[in-house]
Amino acid sequence: MLVDFYSLPEESRVWIYQANRSFTDDELREIQQKLDSFIENWTAHGSNLNAGYVIKYKRFIVIGLNQNLNKATGCSIDASVHFIQELEKDYHVDLLDKMNVSFKQGDYIAYKSLLDFKQMAKDKAISKQTVVFNNLVNTIAEFNDHWEVPAGESWHKRFLKS
Repeated sequence: MLVDFYSLPEESRVWIYQANRSFTDDELREIQQKLDSFIENWTAHGSNLNAGYVIKYKRFIVIGLNQNLNKATGCSIDASVHFIQELEKDYHVDLLDKMNVSFKQGDYIAYKSLLDFKQMAKDKAISKQTVVFNNLVNTIAEFNDHWEVPAGESWHKRFLKS
């Protein structure tokens, strides 16, 4: 069952899919329609899942699931991954590649390979204050508090010299 993402409890599970480019406004409208349909029909062993989504910065798809009502199962998680893979094909975009980093450069969202990000850190092109997106957060509470953080406060800090 599709619900407003912001109405989900803070302990709700989240999955974050970052795109390697921004979506166009037309693509966003289509993706929102597809997400509405997918989540409205998303089930676990025949039971509806209470879930919602938000798209941030025209490139991050964040799906939240209230696991207090029904938990995602292997099959329901597989269905969501398959759905994301379909979006990748439809829009010629990478959403599942976890070996990339997104961070802010002013108002711009940069997307780099982990290797390039490490080199930028070595070259001091980024710092502990550079705002990064920590896509490893697991709950809405973590998403709200620790998704968009300075690199020095995330797992990215291992690449930064003091």
